[in-house]
Amino acid sequence: MTIVAAALMLGTGNAKAQDDVIGKQNIKLNSRMMTPEALWAMGRIGTVAASPDGSKVAYQVGYYSVKQNKNRQVICVMNSDSEGTGQRQLSTSQKSETDPAWIDSETIAYISGGEIWSVKADGTERKQLSKTGGEVEGFLFSPDKKKVIILKSIPFHEVIKENPSDLPKATGRRVTDLMYRHWDHYVESIQHPFVCSVSNDNIATDMTDILEGEPYECPMEPFGGIEQLAWSPDSKSIAYTCRKKTGLEYSISTDSDIFLYDIATKTTRNLCKPADYLAPEVDPTITLRVQAVNSPENLKNNVGYDQNPQFSPDGKYIAWLSMERDGYEADLNRLCIYEMATGKKSYMNWKSDVDAFCWADLKDKLAQIYFLSVWHGCCNMYSMNNKGEVKQLTETWDDWTSLQPANDGKRILATRQSLSAPTDIFMVTPSKKSAAIQQMTHENDHILNQLKLGKMEQYWVATTDGKKELVWVMLPANYEEGKKYPTLLFCEGGPQSPVSQFWSYRWNFQIMAANGYVIVAPNRHGLPGFGQEWKEQISGHWAEQCMDDYLSAIDFAADSLPYVDKDHMGAVGASFGGFSVYWLAGIHNKRFKAFIAHDGAFNLAAMYTETEENWFSNWEYDEAYWHRPQMPNAKTTYHNSPHKMVEKWDTPILCIHGEKDYRINYTQGMSAFNAARMKGIPAEFLVFPDENHWVLKPQNGILWQRTFFNWLDRWLK
Repeated sequence: MTIVAAALMLGTGNAKAQDDVIGKQNIKLNSRMMTPEALWAMGRIGTVAASPDGSKVAYQVGYYSVKQNKNRQVICVMNSDSEGTGQRQLSTSQKSETDPAWIDSETIAYISGGEIWSVKADGTERKQLSKTGGEVEGFLFSPDKKKVIILKSIPFHEVIKENPSDLPKATGRRVTDLMYRHWDHYVESIQHPFVCSVSNDNIATDMTDILEGEPYECPMEPFGGIEQLAWSPDSKSIAYTCRKKTGLEYSISTDSDIFLYDIATKTTRNLCKPADYLAPEVDPTITLRVQAVNSPENLKNNVGYDQNPQFSPDGKYIAWLSMERDGYEADLNRLCIYEMATGKKSYMNWKSDVDAFCWADLKDKLAQIYFLSVWHGCCNMYSMNNKGEVKQLTETWDDWTSLQPANDGKRILATRQSLSAPTDIFMVTPSKKSAAIQQMTHENDHILNQLKLGKMEQYWVATTDGKKELVWVMLPANYEEGKKYPTLLFCEGGPQSPVSQFWSYRWNFQIMAANGYVIVAPNRHGLPGFGQEWKEQISGHWAEQCMDDYLSAIDFAADSLPYVDKDHMGAVGASFGGFSVYWLAGIHNKRFKAFIAHDGAFNLAAMYTETEENWFSNWEYDEAYWHRPQMPNAKTTYHNSPHKMVEKWDTPILCIHGEKDYRINYTQGMSAFNAARMKGIPAEFLVFPDENHWVLKPQNGILWQRTFFNWLDRWLK
């Protein structure tokens, strides 16, 4: 397939060559099948914001150039009617513009070049508001628009010591404690929130650090953003998320709290814990599950993840996402509601994780809070009234990914994606009976309408413990009745991430279908959306029931689905999915003819001390590998490490890893590849020196896809 691309004009009056412009592409496909190039030509919708009067919507779209190997983020605006009329791009510069937020009903603020700018919704009166030397990484205006929070990084040398000033070219790092790396970088700076005054649309250069003198980050690494802070409706205080720990203590704990900062007095109080709270001492080499920090009495102090606070519109309450237990990053994500007048905390009684939420508009008579939650492989929208009663609003095979009030007292502005469609913007109008859903953007219809897409099917498959697992099956895009097709078992990561209706630009089921594969994607034990008992079954049992679930799913497909070619099956997966592939390689009993493991854990003992977030291994493994005697789960976990199964490997395997992956170090993938080759097994190792746990650069993404399918085609076709 070839792609003929023409960039849209940017509204400056000057035509630019495609080499100079990164924008929306009008592409014509010579084939009806998805390719990596078509995937990377798609626009990616990001931040969405409703205007204060509810009349307009601003949103961010990212466009990618494979040739230039970079992206450009632009700001767009549209009317908030059901069709999203009046859509136009406001960005005219080739510099990225991100994080649109409304200052008033006609003015949009955004970030470009590390500064805050503003522009009218009609594209006029563009001007720079901040002058920080390009240090702005996020912002949030107060409701009265007289102040603004600015996120910026400050030097941090608590763990990695600063080198002597007379050695400016020295590259060594003197590390004195843990958490010296996070995700994909060495921790030599941390973000802090600063409060600045605003006058006549100009942001003053004076800044007040609300964490002045504190060696803690806010927002939290590695993915936290401005959603971890919130202004009170009266603009007098700021709620923020913070884990006030460093070094070893930070590396073994998920205990973050919600703090309230008073603008006038510059004082802070913890909303999660009593002022005199003293955390119990812990042994960093043993799971916190069995230690005093997680005793029934101590759990009353919100010792798990607490984050993303939001004030109610009347300022009487703050709600936030809350996990109960310390050290367990996959605990049930509850909605905590804190009453400001009394300090009373209550928790919404719900069967699954709350992924995102928003308070209803004060004029909304149907609900107090709207939220998103995954259940049975789909992330849908729900409402909760002031009696705590929950109602499901959407019931589609989709993943709703964000939501906010549309500011008209009756609608919700949201984003949605699925295994067959990337993110678009929707308006949801709740009612007493059901919700009306209206699609506002069609960002990639010009590409999707040219493609043949695979059909999705759903099955419930019996598991070896007498239960049933939901299994998604996607048919090839060129499916013909009566034919058999090579089939891929998709192994999910996490280990506790849902196999829901996600759209991925790498692990994309439609591009697998376009290459003529059936995809079998089980919601095995350990995944959310099937109750907490099902999700927690996996901890300490990585190579047991969940692996049986994989085999149950692929055996069902091979035996019961007439289009599955049981003689040409492969298994693929990333992260825990990569671990799963390494493990299945030793036990599959000739089921599979090819494997692909991306960023997978191969040697669990090595990973225990290699990963940066030590709470993960501690919770999952139970304790350090050097302990004698070992607890049963630890003994089983280390015994079941895939590197001990290599003697049984007999199938070609492709190992992929990023060298900047500090969650699962690239030596894990390198070791697996080396072991395969030393055994004489056909193998390849695709290593990215500049990628982390994901693959984010366009040309690396294309290389990933080509290598992926070349390997599968070699062994399965």
